[in-house]
Amino acid sequence: MANPLTAPIASMGNFLSSTADQTGFALSLLGRTLLYAPTIFSRRPLRALFRQMWVCGIASIPVTCIVSVFTGAILALNGGISLSKIGQEALMGGIVAVGMAREMGPFMTALILAASVGSAMAAELGTMKVSEEIDALEVMAIEPAKLLVLPRLLAMCIMGPVLTIYASLLGTVGGAITSYYQYGVSYQLFKSNALQELAFKDVYSGCLKAFIFAIVIAIVGCSQGLKANGGAIGVGKATRSAVVTSYLLIIILGYYITFLLYRLQW
Repeated sequence: MANPLTAPIASMGNFLSSTADQTGFALSLLGRTLLYAPTIFSRRPLRALFRQMWVCGIASIPVTCIVSVFTGAILALNGGISLSKIGQEALMGGIVAVGMAREMGPFMTALILAASVGSAMAAELGTMKVSEEIDALEVMAIEPAKLLVLPRLLAMCIMGPVLTIYASLLGTVGGAITSYYQYGVSYQLFKSNALQELAFKDVYSGCLKAFIFAIVIAIVGCSQGLKANGGAIGVGKATRSAVVTSYLLIIILGYYITFLLYRLQW
């Protein structure tokens, strides 16, 4: 019978050991995948890349449109409540544009991709793992990192920033519409203030976040899938773990990227 005094310590040790194992495997997978990056320009991997770009980017556009427009509208609605009290509704363009480009665009896009694409990667590779297809590839001297992970990683790195820019623009449009109908801010005034306040640093910081988030989503999803075991239940656990881990890393990394870029004035 387990000692009730040592059981919490044992559980914490198991958690830390499992976390370290998953982290080491994910980093190793990332390193091995990057070594095969030059091979993507051959015919078969390039087709796989285009297919993954469709899944990661084009297929995610409808939900990104809806979420982005309403995110910008919510920013404008809440910002307008405070600004209208001091008669500064004209500043809403800058608030919405900077907020979408710097923070909300990358975050919302990353959360959408983690929930839809990252979970799909974990489920697909997890199913291949438990059905021993991954083992069969290794027996045939085919590296799973090259055949399965590389196209997914590069597709996410390409489409993540593209979708983020698209989401930021749509969110700004949603904010402009809300500002006009709720607070009477003309489109011209909204646009003028947005262009005045929006700096290039805000745009590239958003794209940098999107790029880092894309790497996190792809590697976490693929590593969780490749570590899956235990049949259908194991695939479900891997999928859930991929989404939860991606969400946590997106939030934590987003904070530190903003801190490094703005708080330290780099």
